[in-house]
Amino acid sequence: MTTWTTSDLATVRSAIASGIRSVTFADGRKTEYQSLDQLIAAEQVIEAALKMQAQAVSGVLRRRTPYYRNGL
Repeated sequence: MTTWTTSDLATVRSAIASGIRSVTFADGRKTEYQSLDQLIAAEQVIEAALKMQAQAVSGVLRRRTPYYRNGL
């Protein structure tokens, strides 16, 4: 599992802004994306992972309990 950093997110966002498809992350990994759509998808994945990491650190856990109602 990859641990993402905020600098990785910033790197991907700057690559999107400049139109470059090759990204080198903070830990030295280099990835070349086929299209801008893949780069945007990577940005969304990294952003979601960072949010989950922040929630895990803060200890906030939200659970939803379904409420069922009889339709009669």
